Amino acid sequence: MVRTVRLVLVDATGRMLGALPDFDVPVPWWQDAAAVVAGARAAYDVEVTVLRLLTGRRGRPPGGHVSYLAEAAGPVRVPLLPAEAVQPAAHPLRAPYAQPGGPAASLAWAAAQLDRLGRPANVSAQERTWNLSAVWRLDGPHGTAWLKQVPVFFRHEAAVLRLLADDPATPRLLAADDEGRMLLDHVPGEDRYGADPAERATIAARHHALQIRTLPAADRLVAAGVPDLRGPALTRWLRATLAPHPAADPLIAGLEARLDEVTRCGLPDTLVHGDLHPGNVRADGRRHTIIDWGDAFVGHPAFDILRLTEQLPAGSAAALVADWCARWRADVPGCRPERAVALLRPVAWLRMAAVYAMFLAGIEPSERVYHDRDVPENLARASAETG
Repeated sequence: MVRTVRLVLVDATGRMLGALPDFDVPVPWWQDAAAVVAGARAAYDVEVTVLRLLTGRRGRPPGGHVSYLAEAAGPVRVPLLPAEAVQPAAHPLRAPYAQPGGPAASLAWAAAQLDRLGRPANVSAQERTWNLSAVWRLDGPHGTAWLKQVPVFFRHEAAVLRLLADDPATPRLLAADDEGRMLLDHVPGEDRYGADPAERATIAARHHALQIRTLPAADRLVAAGVPDLRGPALTRWLRATLAPHPAADPLIAGLEARLDEVTRCGLPDTLVHGDLHPGNVRADGRRHTIIDWGDAFVGHPAFDILRLTEQLPAGSAAALVADWCARWRADVPGCRPERAVALLRPVAWLRMAAVYAMFLAGIEPSERVYHDRDVPENLARASAETG
């Protein structure tokens, strides 16, 4: 699937320059900036930094005609097309990395941190930018690091990584600030989007060990800013976050009683990744590393096994859940994990709907196209599981 790109260019001060003629890139994913940067360089010999999405004609990713605001680095030597003024000029929900000068400031911060660590970088490459993160690769003679910057609702990721600093199943945090910037050590391997059931079983077992380890740290994580979705707090958060979506009301009506029964199943609350699909795991043949902890919260561990088994055939998913239940019964004698999983199946979809509702409430309008269908789709899944 081809992505046709229109780049509206500004300079470092935000002054409008015009638009490059359209060009095609082979990577369809709208948040992928690397292909856009390479395409502008190849087609027009222009160096750019992608700032943010402006429009997507298809109405939903991937592919199609997509326009972005981009900051030009240096002079543009090709004729530019007229471009309409990009409005609004500023928005209170706009991420710092989506504004002219923002990426340069973050790269300067990362360079200073790497110099302090004695591993300077001499090459930087923009990899991704969208409403959930901006990611840059930084290469130098002492190896590769990654600059990741996230919006305010993901800033607790650094707190999670600090607490898990000596766990080989998580990325190594090199530095972090209070603006959502993180400097991460390179994780070898590739993202495991296509992981088969056997590999997912390996991921589940490794993640279980991590959750057992973090059982005593629940209160410390909450104190550090990780969302507390234990018991009644989950109901309050779901009700508040989904308030603009009336279709959620029937699903929330009986939630307190359902979660009370979950509590009686006897499993402890712990650190939950929140988005444990295989694409958030990297592997190099020696180890699996769980990445992207921005969705993490303190709550019921069953949410992660339910996420990990999505899109598997029913038999394969059931086998992974059975193994998960056996591990919890061994570690917490007397608990009833099978019943907890059954009760939480509709709640898992309801929580995902609330996550997307949170994104929609926390990002500027032009970026909501990424998520605007996700709330009703997840509410429909929750309703189907409840029924």
